[in-house]
Amino acid sequence: MKTRELLYSLPEGAIAGRPAPGRDEARLLVVGEHGFSHRVVRELPELVPAGALVVLNDTRVRRARLIGRRRPGGGKVELLLLRRLGEGGKSVRFEALGRASRPLTPGTAVDAGPLEAVVLARGAGGLLEVEVRGERNAEAELERSAHVPIPPYLRREDDADDVERYQTVYARHMGSVAAPTAGLHLTAALLEQLRRRAELGALTLHVGAGTFRPVTTEHVEHHPMHAEELVVSDALVRDVARARSRGAPIVAVGTTVVRGLESAADPERPGQVRPFSGTTELLIQPGHRFHVVDALLTNFHQPRSTLLALVAAFAGLERVRAAYALALAEGYRFLSYGDAMWIPRRHA
Repeated sequence: MKTRELLYSLPEGAIAGRPAPGRDEARLLVVGEHGFSHRVVRELPELVPAGALVVLNDTRVRRARLIGRRRPGGGKVELLLLRRLGEGGKSVRFEALGRASRPLTPGTAVDAGPLEAVVLARGAGGLLEVEVRGERNAEAELERSAHVPIPPYLRREDDADDVERYQTVYARHMGSVAAPTAGLHLTAALLEQLRRRAELGALTLHVGAGTFRPVTTEHVEHHPMHAEELVVSDALVRDVARARSRGAPIVAVGTTVVRGLESAADPERPGQVRPFSGTTELLIQPGHRFHVVDALLTNFHQPRSTLLALVAAFAGLERVRAAYALALAEGYRFLSYGDAMWIPRRHA
């Protein structure tokens, strides 16, 4: 697929700077077989087929943005803590990205309030290995004092509202540096409504910064996909098997769930998954044959992104182009804090 096929004009004013007042008050564009309709997220239970298995990503967003001052020198330093490498109580090692006026070299120390970060090594692509140190428990101190890693395109600092709203209500396992944004729309009450109509299951895919990096290669398939940690449990394997036995569709809440389920697809049992614990570098683009997912709840994504390529693969590039054009014309709000789409596959 040529990357230029993922281009569209996204006006600054169409990007949602804040979420809707209520999680389930966001608008919902239904991408049907023969056209489009306009709903709101709270009506999602009416769209989910009875008996379906709805799969969530229960990752939890880490307060991954650390801002401090270089020692010595005092220059401002910003670290994005991508992946935990190891811990020992008072200290935690991370793979990180750094931003500063001068290169961050091994031995550089950063004072960040009650925390100290020390650069241990510098690797390929500007990746750093850093050790974050606290007086007692560094991980707990990060959750108290570091910043919520809201997307840079919001062009503002994080605040108290982001602590709650840039996290799903069902987040459990710490490890993401970005939210699985389709899940931000779901409330406890909405999940209970879904439970009365369908079954709920969960996987864990820790979202990395690489997922949101724009595709800069001429062809999407040449884009170096960042690996993300994925766990598909025995319980979810059984949930999928039961859904298949009763002829029920599998609904993915977000592109991360699609990526997780398709990464764990069982080649020997069509439509089912295997237990999985490791990393996935699966890049889904038009031409991908979907093995597991039958319907998708997703937000509107950035141009030239692998997320948009995945949605185009799922729904068809022309349908997605038409849907995005309609959404822009109708004033839908885009990206992480924006509105959503409901897309059943053609055969569902």
